[in-house]
Amino acid sequence: MDIKRFETGPRMSQAVVHNGTVYLAGQVGEAGSDVAEQTKQALAEVDRLLALAGTDKTRILSAQIWLADMADFSKMNAVWDAWAPQGHTPARATGESKLATPDYLVEVIVVAAL
Repeated sequence: MDIKRFETGPRMSQAVVHNGTVYLAGQVGEAGSDVAEQTKQALAEVDRLLALAGTDKTRILSAQIWLADMADFSKMNAVWDAWAPQGHTPARATGESKLATPDYLVEVIVVAAL
């Protein structure tokens, strides 16, 4: 089975396709923006990478969302709810974690079907 990688760098690929499944690296927004804006930017990157791999957000199987502070849960959810395609929402988990730098407030990781 072939493995196809997209936007591959020395540390990681932004997307990997294997056996009809697309795995995305964690996507973040612009460091220093508020959580709503970072969520919008991260989800725009999810859309872009899924399109690059040949699929879209209606095919997302699961999503993991990491917040630097769970106090931002409702702000992130407002953006997610406007973006997520009704009737095609994935299995999802959200947790709190320190991210790569304190300026990142949210990171989104998805797995999708082709």
